Parts: sequence; structure tokens; C-alpha cells
Amino acid sequence: MTIDEWKKKSSGIKKYAHFDPRVSVEQVWDNISSPDWVEKHGFYPFISYEQVYYRYSKEKGRYKKIRPICYSAHIDRCIYQYYGYLINEKYNSRVEKEGIGSVAIAYRNNLNKNNIDFSKQAFDFIRSYPEAYIIVGDFTDFFNNLDHAYLKDRLCDLMECSKLPGDYYAVLKNITKYSYWELKDILELNGLPDTIEGRTQLNNNDTALTMECFRQNKKKHLKRNTDLGIPQGSAISAVLSNVYMLQADILMNQMVKSIGGLYMRYSDDFIVIIPSGDAAFFLDMYNKIMHIINEIPKLELKQEKTQVYLYAENNVTNCNKLINPELEQGKNILNYLGFSFDGKRVFIRDKTISKYYYRMYRKARSIRKANGVTKYGNIISNKKIYEKYSIKGSKQDDRNRHQKGNFITYVIRASSVYMDDDAVGKVISNHMVKIKRATRRNSLK
Repeated sequence: MTIDEWKKKSSGIKKYAHFDPRVSVEQVWDNISSPDWVEKHGFYPFISYEQVYYRYSKEKGRYKKIRPICYSAHIDRCIYQYYGYLINEKYNSRVEKEGIGSVAIAYRNNLNKNNIDFSKQAFDFIRSYPEAYIIVGDFTDFFNNLDHAYLKDRLCDLMECSKLPGDYYAVLKNITKYSYWELKDILELNGLPDTIEGRTQLNNNDTALTMECFRQNKKKHLKRNTDLGIPQGSAISAVLSNVYMLQADILMNQMVKSIGGLYMRYSDDFIVIIPSGDAAFFLDMYNKIMHIINEIPKLELKQEKTQVYLYAENNVTNCNKLINPELEQGKNILNYLGFSFDGKRVFIRDKTISKYYYRMYRKARSIRKANGVTKYGNIISNKKIYEKYSIKGSKQDDRNRHQKGNFITYVIRASSVYMDDDAVGKVISNHMVKIKRATRRNSLK
């Protein structure tokens, strides 16, 4: 991607309120593209909050998950975006040179593929062998546990220098040993509740706090991150996570590729495919993989999410107990990047489908609770439910390419990639009937 292409893609002003006025990359280009200016720039604190969201599964039902999110000041965001671009360009060149361009598949600006394509690549690779062992896993609190010294070493290695240039050092220092201010305290200082309405009202302001209020309260509310991790949500965090894993990706790919296997990593999720049905050979490879992972500071596998499978005779069998007799024996279905594979068919994960229907039924119930009328007395139409949850909201352009739409748009995209797997698109076969029944129960007009 050229710098002009990147600038065009990164144009625009973010709507959220922060400690500084809203600016675009174009407006501050002369500053952020000057290494001397960036080196001397005083970065603002991040604003931090916990993103609470709910998931649904058949086993657990509805359950809550919490993710810590930090977002940067507007000028800092422009800096992080620009240096993220510069580092990503160096990263792309390096992985091509190392022959691992298709290993790290998340946060890349030159692959022009998505999780649908990557999952199909993995499943097709498995199917190309009569037998194969597969490891699927992810790393514990990946972003929160990145070791700062190791990250700096990897960045120096990428840039082929023993000491980072002053501007790069300033950026790295402020994304690792960063300061932050909790959103709830900012809302309180503005006399606003910690609710969606309160946050919306705050974001209508020119800045999150006046400069006078900022100075008077920073000693009380300012907190610092000094030990481990980088903030999730910043414009540079994704590419730095790839830099952190670069050496591990090189070693892992060399080892797995030497035996005709496949290794792919999507952020903190990875898959290793070993084309052999020999258990002893697999265990030897597994121990070598664990050795590489253990050599990376603070990199730790989530034991409960690490799954091992054997593919043979067009069947997938869970083999967790092969690596640890104390592990729970999982289902005989391989889940990867939102898709499931049982050895014969590929289909969208039950968890994803359950979430889709859960949200649809919840929307229908909320309308029923309101008796089909908004708080302003207007009649609620079925149109919005169909727009958000049915094929009617799946937008297409004149070339029949699906643009931003809804979950059904995603299913149709997946079906177009998995052309030979009818099970992928099966979820939409009766979704209109279910929506119609839900709206009938609510007696909507």
C-alpha cells in the first residue's frame, strides 16, 4: 500500500471526545510525518473503560464477558496510525523475505482475505491428506501480557537497528508505559452517568475535559501501565502484536513446513496441521511446538481452549487426552475462525448461529415489552427486524457483490467461498420463517 493510498484510507475525523480537539490525518500530516516533532511530542493519557458484552451458547446460556479497552487522543491516534502503517510495511516485506507471508493472517493490509478464506484454506489442507493431527489454541491475555523489553528487541530486529530512532522509541514508550484515565471518572467530573446516554452526551462535547479540569484532577485520576502489555484498541497495537510473534512464527513455520504441515496464526489464535496419523510422531512435534512457545516471554497457552484432533477416514476425533490425560475430552468437531468441521462437512459454528437467533428473539421480546410502540408513541414496524436479521437487509451492489449488511450477508459470503459445502448456508434456509413467527408472537404491525 502506497502512502497516498494509506492516507486516503485513514482520512476522516473520529467522533468521540478526548482530551484534545478532533483532528484528521490530513490536518496534522506535517507534524506526524516529522520524526523530530514526533520525538518531542507529549502524548496524552488514554481513556480506559471495560467493554461489557454478552455471549450465548447452548451449554452456558447467556453469559457476560469483559474486555478492557483504551482509546487514544486524536493527535496520538494519527501518530499511532501512521507509525502502524510504517511498521506494517516493514513487517510485510520481512515476512515475504522469510517465506511466511501466509502465516500471520490477522491485521494485514496486503492479503485481501478474511476469516472465511483462511478457514477454508485450513480445512482444504486437512482434507488433502488421508490422516492428520491438528492443534487449535490461543494465548492467555495476549495483548495484556506482551513483554516490553522483548517487544523492543523484536522491533529493533525488524528495523535492522541496535537502537530505535528517537521517534520510534517515543511511540513505543507511550504505547507500553502508557498512562490512562478511566472513563467513569471523566463522566463523573462532567456530572454525567456511566450509561450509554451519558457517554453519548460526553462525546457531543468538544473535549472530554476542559484543560483546567484536566490539570486540577490528573494527579488524582491518572494511572500508569508500566509492567506488561499494550492497550487493546489503539491504532498500532495490532501490528505490534505481529512484530512480537515474528520470531516464533518463523521458527514454527520452519518446523511444521519441514514435515509438510501447515501453521497459521490469527492474532492470538493459531492452528497447526501435521499430516501424519502416527501418535508418537505427533507427540514429538507437539513437544517441539511447546518448546518454541515457551521460549517467548509471557506467551502462555489457554489450556481449556487448546484442542487436539485426529482427522482420519473423513472423521474428526478429539484427542486432548493424548497430550494430557487430565484434559477434558472435547467434541469431535474442529472449530476454527468461526467455522466447524466434522471431517465431512463445514458449517458455521453453532455458537455463532445461537448468538444470531438470541439477538433476534431478544429484539422481538423488547418490542413486545413496549407493546409495539416507542417511548414517543410511534408504532414500531417489523421493517427494522427484517433489515437487521433477514436477507432483506443483505445489501448488494450492481455486480452482485455483498456490501455491509448483516449476519445473513456474512452467511451468503461464506457460501460463495465454500461452494461445495451446502451446510455453510443452511442456517438461512428457514430464518425468514423464524423471524415471521417471532414477530407474530409479538403481535407487531
